Amino acid sequence: MPRRSPTRRRGPFGSRLLGPRDQDPRRLRIRIQVLLTCLLVTTNLVGALVVFVINTWAIPSPPPNTRMVVALAIAIPSYVLLAAAIGTVWGTTSTLRALRWATQPDVDPDPRQRVRALRVPLGLTAAQFLIWMVGTALFTTLTIILQPARAVGTGLTVSIGAVVVAGISYLLAEFALRPIAARALEDVKVNTRLRGVGVGPRMAIFWTLGTGAPVVGLLIAAILILTPWREDTTIEQLAYVTIIVCGIVLVFGFLLTDLNARSVVAPLLSVRDAMQEVKAGNLDADVVVYDGTELGQLQSGFNDMVHGLRERELIRDLFGRHVGREVAAAAAAQGAERIELGGETRVCTVIFVDLVGSTTYATEHAAAEVVAVLNRFFGVVVDEVDRRHGLVNKFIGDAVLAIFGAPVELADHAGAALGAARAMATRLAAEVPEIRAGIGVAT
Repeated sequence: MPRRSPTRRRGPFGSRLLGPRDQDPRRLRIRIQVLLTCLLVTTNLVGALVVFVINTWAIPSPPPNTRMVVALAIAIPSYVLLAAAIGTVWGTTSTLRALRWATQPDVDPDPRQRVRALRVPLGLTAAQFLIWMVGTALFTTLTIILQPARAVGTGLTVSIGAVVVAGISYLLAEFALRPIAARALEDVKVNTRLRGVGVGPRMAIFWTLGTGAPVVGLLIAAILILTPWREDTTIEQLAYVTIIVCGIVLVFGFLLTDLNARSVVAPLLSVRDAMQEVKAGNLDADVVVYDGTELGQLQSGFNDMVHGLRERELIRDLFGRHVGREVAAAAAAQGAERIELGGETRVCTVIFVDLVGSTTYATEHAAAEVVAVLNRFFGVVVDEVDRRHGLVNKFIGDAVLAIFGAPVELADHAGAALGAARAMATRLAAEVPEIRAGIGVAT
């Protein structure tokens, strides 16, 4: 069985979760909505769990009192469900409504729609961040009312959670919306300034999530431990803080590295795989441009390069058909700067093949029969000339003039011409018995 290319195994958009390139628009819409909903809901739930763990065990604060426990038991599930309903369901629905053109066949977006499609992940991220900041304000206010000693830790941990969830939401939204971005980037030239978040800002996001936020968390814990009202902090509590924060850093660091590989490396892998196909001789290989950054420009540039190779191969084929493949290959090997106009003196061998009685045959048979006979005649002659590295110089009515040894040098041009003549005589008698041909050879 033929081995599938890596691009086919991963899918045209870098993941098989995103479906094939030519999937049904209705199925694409459902796929994106399900992916966005599942990914964003999971991100928010995990973010809420991490904030709860950090605020309960990692931040040195007094344990929650009874009123605080009851209030949090009611407020946290209620707000998480409300935020999920508003932020995720409403966000994905409104996004797909705004991008309805992308899930309809044969609809070309205008420039404004293209730019808006590339900015959708930023819009979803802003919505997630706003929801979390509202939650930060609400829970901090609730803590100030019920247990002021925990207010600082609550506000800071939820704020850090907002940054982490918003950043991960952007990366996941960008991943889920790759098919939409591909539609928006169709026919975009390589030098066009794209409007997605660049590679530099994207790497800054990874640093913020994987390093900045955890370090800030440790810094907050250290500051709270050093405050005068936390003089009773023990070494054991400090160890708990370190273990929890380091564990979160390890887990989220791995997840973020995986996201980094998918969002930054996946476009590079698509180009690499397509280059391997071109190297193997497949000039129909292309890359789906789904990234709005410099990586998308690389994908688009690769497609432009392959388009140029296809055009060059077409010109080379047409040139070879016109002057002969041997001459075309020699001209290409010599290079344009070394080609000199003018003639040269060369010893060569010429074959002249002419049909005998073709005029009489043409008057006694239908035009279609005459054309069929001529095509078979020319096919045999051209095939034998090409087989022995000669050049069909011209077709003269029902005759053919072929040259061996010019313009491409041939060591035994006379022998090649004689061999071609003998083969022509044998094949023409067998394959074109309707009419005879005369063959002349001269050096």
